[in-house]
Amino acid sequence: MGDTGGGRTHGTTREQPLTRFVIEKSLLAALPDVPPVISVWKAVGVHRNGHVIYRNALYSVPWALVGKRLWLKATDTVIQLYDQHQLVATHRRERAGGRHTVRDHQPPEAQAWLEHDPQWCLARAKEIGPACHGVILALFNDKVLVNLRGAQGLIRLREKVGDARLEATCECALAFSSPKYHKGILDKSLDGQNTTRMAPAPGGAYQDGGRFGRDLQSLLIH
Repeated sequence: MGDTGGGRTHGTTREQPLTRFVIEKSLLAALPDVPPVISVWKAVGVHRNGHVIYRNALYSVPWALVGKRLWLKATDTVIQLYDQHQLVATHRRERAGGRHTVRDHQPPEAQAWLEHDPQWCLARAKEIGPACHGVILALFNDKVLVNLRGAQGLIRLREKVGDARLEATCECALAFSSPKYHKGILDKSLDGQNTTRMAPAPGGAYQDGGRFGRDLQSLLIH
């Protein structure tokens, strides 16, 4: 062995490493087949919107945990959240600015509203009247997913103003060639005015066909 490598007497243990290795060899375990996952732990607070923030990305947790402090475990691909020692949420890792929300984490009323898909909106709009149905079609003809929440909000107005006034409001919105203007019409009480008088005059801004400058009949043909 000589005085080099494992045969040299260690300055602290006063033993030769190879001699110590003979004793400890039977106690050593094999390395795992899969390398251990490197993770980061961090204490986070649950905000009022039911999400926590980590590296400028949002992750949802069950609504009952709003206001609590949780432990967040982050790897390169997964985010896990713990209430004490109990796992309460698992998400894919998002980039900065991203957001991952689990529907079941939302309060019951929000979950129920999320089930109101485009077909539900169209069916409820038909119940209210042809003008309301035309407005919903125009919204969805633009961008369905982008305008879904606006369509849901429009249908929700029937609980506040009733079907008759909401239908009149939608007639005004179509007359203005602006389906998204229904709330402004209600706020300004324009729904009781003559829609023919309010419609854009020939030669106006929609002479060459605005984005929603179509008659009601063409909107209803699908």
